[in-house]
Amino acid sequence: MDRGLVIRRVAVQQGGIVTRQQARRAGFSRHEIDNLVASGRWRRLARAAYLVEPLAAGDSQRLSRIRAAVLSLGPHAHAVFATAAELHRISGFSRTGAIHVALPGRAARPSRVKEPAVVLHQLEHPADAVTLIDGVPVTTAVRTVADLILRERRYPAVALLDSALNRKVISEDDLLAIPTLIRGRRGAVAARGYLAEANGLAQSPLETRTRLRCVDGGVRPDALQIEVRDSDGYLLGVGDLGWRPARVIAEADGTAPHAAPNALFNDRRRQNRLTNAGWTVLRFTWPDTLTPDYIPSTVRRALAARTPRRS
Repeated sequence: MDRGLVIRRVAVQQGGIVTRQQARRAGFSRHEIDNLVASGRWRRLARAAYLVEPLAAGDSQRLSRIRAAVLSLGPHAHAVFATAAELHRISGFSRTGAIHVALPGRAARPSRVKEPAVVLHQLEHPADAVTLIDGVPVTTAVRTVADLILRERRYPAVALLDSALNRKVISEDDLLAIPTLIRGRRGAVAARGYLAEANGLAQSPLETRTRLRCVDGGVRPDALQIEVRDSDGYLLGVGDLGWRPARVIAEADGTAPHAAPNALFNDRRRQNRLTNAGWTVLRFTWPDTLTPDYIPSTVRRALAARTPRRS
């Protein structure tokens, strides 16, 4: 069979990517491969992995780089930690350009790849702890979350737990299984505390951070995603965090969801409806969460203003 056809068939199954070893097996010499890369016909995405066909529909440059990095490291390689969370579309923690890949034993030698950086981890996972996402071997969502909360501080750890629950990539039952997965590992004591604070009603990392600032400041909300209705049952709006007895709502305003003109228009109308119904609406942004006192003190003043004074 024509070697070009062989390599295209391999590439189609791998999102347009082939490894150097696969190209050699198809009949390409080292010199020919280097010339194809030098001429721009093939594009190196990772050590010994090349994009030889256009990106598949729905694939991004980032996904292709992750796929290439994992493929280039052999059949036992799989994405872990932040890269696994990225593939599961879990948010809430800081991301870098690094691609985290696990390999067993001595195979986890330091990578020579500099762009993007590939961080190798000497790890082995049982077969049932690895799945496929977009053709990339990756730790399962519950294993990924268990691994990450051991490495993250409290706010990002709780945020990624909230994200995984909200997006339904893990379930409440999975959450109950995590203590067994982390037992005896470094950071397990703190991680068990993070599990107790997880709440899948939070729809963004900003909501999680706002909630945790309130908890730490002694003004824990009594409801998340609180529905406010009028006397006829008409839905006036849904608040991110709520203190129902005082009729106070806090909104976590992320840049992307609230920046579009229509979103701003709808936010203003909803706030007017809630205000006219007797609710105080507070609005917080990401910078507000960076200092411990601002959010809880603002909420505390709003609660005090709504509490009847004793004569």
